[in-house]
Amino acid sequence: MSKEIPYKIYLEESEMPKYWYNVRADMKVKPAPLLNPETLKPMTKEELSEVFCEELVNQELDNNTREYPIPQEILDFYKMYRPSPLVRAYCLEKKLGTPAKIYYKFEGNNTSGSHKLNSAIAQAYYAKKQGLKGVTTETGAGQWGTALSMACSYFDLDCNVYMVKVSYEQKPFRREVMRTYGASVTPSPSMTTNVGRRINEEFPGTGGSLGCAISEAVESATSKEGYRYVLGSVLNQVLLHQSVIGMECKIAMDKYGIKPDIIIGCAGGGSNLGGLISPFMGEKLRGEKDYQFIAVEPASCPSLTRGKYAYDFCDTGKVCPLSKMYTLGSGFIPSPSHAGGLRYHGMSSILSELYDQGLMEARSVEQTSVFKAAQEFARVEGILPAPESSHAIKVAIDEALKCKETGEEKTILFGLTGTGYFDLYAYAKYNDGEMDDYIPTEEDLARGFASLPDLKL
Repeated sequence: MSKEIPYKIYLEESEMPKYWYNVRADMKVKPAPLLNPETLKPMTKEELSEVFCEELVNQELDNNTREYPIPQEILDFYKMYRPSPLVRAYCLEKKLGTPAKIYYKFEGNNTSGSHKLNSAIAQAYYAKKQGLKGVTTETGAGQWGTALSMACSYFDLDCNVYMVKVSYEQKPFRREVMRTYGASVTPSPSMTTNVGRRINEEFPGTGGSLGCAISEAVESATSKEGYRYVLGSVLNQVLLHQSVIGMECKIAMDKYGIKPDIIIGCAGGGSNLGGLISPFMGEKLRGEKDYQFIAVEPASCPSLTRGKYAYDFCDTGKVCPLSKMYTLGSGFIPSPSHAGGLRYHGMSSILSELYDQGLMEARSVEQTSVFKAAQEFARVEGILPAPESSHAIKVAIDEALKCKETGEEKTILFGLTGTGYFDLYAYAKYNDGEMDDYIPTEEDLARGFASLPDLKL
C-alpha cells in the first residue's frame, strides 16, 4: 500500500544517493567515441588529458562502470542544498482541471539558482585534487558560469569564464554574481583569443553562441600552464554527475509508490535532461519498466527535431574533438533567444544515441508559448522559472491538457532546472509584447549544415 504522499517530498540525508549512475553501462549501443580532428581516430586518454582533468577523462571514456561512488568531499558540499525537493504541482493541476498528477524536481534552491552546481563542484574538486591553478569555461545564460565560480571559490581555484555576448549584455546581474565569487568574465566572441578575433571578423556584430565561447575557453585553457577546460553540459562526465537528480527522484518516488508515465526535460546540450532521465532510462534499457521520455528544445535552435546525426565539431572555432551527435552544424549561429542556456548547436552523444534508437522523443516549442507557460506556472506554483526550465513546463502543461481531453490519469514528472530571477529582461520583453518567435528557415539550416566536416570514415 502506498504511503500518504506529502506536498513536497524531501529525502533524509541518509537516503541521498552515494553514487552517480552511468547510463552508458546499460546501453547496448554505446555512444560513438570522440574523434581527434587531425587524425580522425578516437581520442585517447593522453590527448584528452591535455584539455580536461585526468579523473574527468576517465569518467568521460568509461562505458562500462555502472556506479561511480561520489567522493565524501562532494557529498559534504551537496548537503548544503541536496536533496532537492520533489514537488506535487497541486495548484497547477487544479488550474488546468486535469486528472493528471504533475510532479517537478526543483533544482533552483542554491546560490547558483540551477542544477549546474551538481557538476561544477565535482569538476572543481577533481581540478583541485590534480593540483591545478584554475579552470576556464564558457557559459550561455550564466547558470553554469555562476555555479562554477561558486565551486572554484570553495576550492580556492582561479575561474575564467567566457560568457556568450548576448547573455553578457542581457543578464548583467548574473555576470556580477560570478565576479562576486571571484571569477573573471569575458564577453564572447572577444578580441582576447585568436579564435575570438577570427569569429568577430567572420561574423561582425555577432551576439555569439555557446560554440564560440567553447572555442575561446579551450584556447585559453591550453595556452596557460596549470589550467584545464571544464564544460557544463554535453559531455558524458557531466551527465554522470547530473544523474544525482534522477537518482533522488527515483528514490523519492519509489518510497511513496509513485511511477511516472511521462518524464520531461528541457534540452540544450543535455545535462539536465540526461541527469533527470538516466536511472529511469536504465530501467527501460534493462527491460524492467517502461517510460515515455520527452526532450524539449527551442524552435530557434532545434538540434534534435531538425538536426542531422553526424560527426561535428563541438565548437564554432573547430578546435575541439569531433562528436557524433544531433547537430545543426558548428557554424550555426542561433538567434539571440532568451533561452540562452539552450542555444547550443548540438546535443549530448548519449542522448543523441538514445534518440536515434527511438528510446526518447523530442519536441521544439516557440519562445512566446514558453513564456506564457512560465507565467501560468509562476502565478499558481509560486516559483518564477528560468526560461530554459519553462520549455519543460510548456510540454508538461500540454500533456496534462491531453489527459483532460482523454480522462487519463497519467503521472507526469518534469525537471524545474532553476529560477528566472536573473531573466527579468526577458520577462519584461514578454510582458511588453515585444517578444517574437524566430524559427530558422531551411536556408538558415543549410548554412549550418554546410559547416559539417566531410569525413571519409
